[in-house]
Amino acid sequence: MTAVLALLLLAVDAPHEVQSVKVRILSTMLADGVGFGEWGFAALVEADGHRILFDTGAHPDTVLRNLAALKIDIHDIEEVILSHHHLDHTAGLVTLRQSLAAANPKALSTAYVGQGIFYPRLGGGNPMAKAKAAYEAAGGRVVELNAPRELHPGIWLTGPVPRKYPERNWSGSGRLRLPDGQESEDNLPEDQTLVIETAKGLVIVAGCSHAGIVNILDFARTKIRPGARRQAPIHAAIGGFHLFAASEETLAWTAGKLKEFGLQNLLGAHCTGIEAVYRLRELMGLTRKTAAVGALGGGFNLATGLDAGTIAR
Repeated sequence: MTAVLALLLLAVDAPHEVQSVKVRILSTMLADGVGFGEWGFAALVEADGHRILFDTGAHPDTVLRNLAALKIDIHDIEEVILSHHHLDHTAGLVTLRQSLAAANPKALSTAYVGQGIFYPRLGGGNPMAKAKAAYEAAGGRVVELNAPRELHPGIWLTGPVPRKYPERNWSGSGRLRLPDGQESEDNLPEDQTLVIETAKGLVIVAGCSHAGIVNILDFARTKIRPGARRQAPIHAAIGGFHLFAASEETLAWTAGKLKEFGLQNLLGAHCTGIEAVYRLRELMGLTRKTAAVGALGGGFNLATGLDAGTIAR
């Protein structure tokens, strides 16, 4: 009986390891001979047959134009993830829903957001309240998360990430109003990240990493892969890590933690910063094949590694 129980516990603790992962960048600043660059982020994520849109770009039509330029069809995608409320990640939501729904009423019909995305922002306002109303009027459904959720076997959203380490990965000094009426610094509490479990380790896709890339990875390893699997390595990190203005001290500390977590592949797009990517690559002992700048159309394949494109290596 003891042996049987032990086997059952191992089975429960065993992760569902996704076999196939492909990520392709649809919005970022660097265009690689095709499409349109912008200060924003969006990516197509494909994992074991599940297709998900992560963020929607900085202008209403950029992702649509880049999809056409890259000859990618996403009419079959029903789920969209918004990493946080900033317009450079959310501006395309309503336009994409309206455009794609004409061919498939279920296209981008469910949007996953982190708790806090609709909090009132003082002074500058919050465009997400208006976007939510327009998205729902177009037939969309918003799901607000306050904890990690497994969207599909082995495919997770972190929801809001606790700030264990004092990373300050956001710009400005904005204020927000909390549900209890109190004011607080706007540290983007809703910031969330996609995490995919694989046999090689975790693959993460981030919009801006306002929660701090180290906080995100630490949370992913301790909450999404708990128990005996706690020390899962990070096989790949793709997206924005908000390090473009980071000091040498911050980059050195970050690189040290990423190396400690076993990060093997880094594709830094959007707000990561070009120089920051090169410095992290140097500090971590990675190569041009395993650490590069994220460019439009570039991405990552679990089977073959980074696909940085010709201009981004």
